[in-house]
Amino acid sequence: MHILLTNDDGIDSIGLKMLADAALRRGHTLLISAPKGQCSANSQHISLMGPIRVKKRDWPGAQAYAVEGTPCDCVRLSPNLTDRPIDFCLSGINRGENAGSAVYYSGTVSAAREAAMLYIPAMAVSIQVGADERMLAHLADTAIAMAEKMVKEELPRFTVINLNAPALPPEELKPMVLCPLSQSFYLDRYEQRENEGTADEMHFYLSVDDTSGLPREKIEPGSDFAFLQDGHITCTFLGNFRDFNGIFAEKMQDL
Repeated sequence: MHILLTNDDGIDSIGLKMLADAALRRGHTLLISAPKGQCSANSQHISLMGPIRVKKRDWPGAQAYAVEGTPCDCVRLSPNLTDRPIDFCLSGINRGENAGSAVYYSGTVSAAREAAMLYIPAMAVSIQVGADERMLAHLADTAIAMAEKMVKEELPRFTVINLNAPALPPEELKPMVLCPLSQSFYLDRYEQRENEGTADEMHFYLSVDDTSGLPREKIEPGSDFAFLQDGHITCTFLGNFRDFNGIFAEKMQDL
């Protein structure tokens, strides 16, 4: 396959490197088009004004470009950066799970969705915070193997495969499950802090606990968050409705 790799953590992220290494090991060709820097929570943001600067990067075995734009910009620009058809898009590996309502904010998921809108089969790949390189490498191999199985499946347009893994050693992972998104929503709040500007301004900051992240509502049993907490890799198909249970059972049984 000729694979497009992108992300929202930036072209220098370890998760992107692990995906690239796994794809190259399995004999695929790569186009890497990723943001120059951190672009988390950009959702489906695209740049409408001014130039989008693109700089070629040295990457053994791949064409690689750092884009001064959003994750979706990276995907939309990709046909201009290669003379070959793109067979599949992988976005990630994101630092932090993109489960439940996070998929509506995530630059990682939105980049994959942008590819799906362009008729490119796509998968978003994420792992819980705290994962080490061995965990990332295992998830990267799993994602590439899944892409190989799903590339000819003719996913409906706008449909994205959303893959998440807990931060556990490979031998401790429970079997991959197909599951729905959790509807648990964030219970975050904003703090007003001392005004650093003029007298007619108020300054607010999102309050985040460095140990537990953003608080959320109770997680429902059987949802992606619940399975992640129980140690499973989770797979959710986002987008146009289709019964993927049979496809999942057939394609993923040996992963």
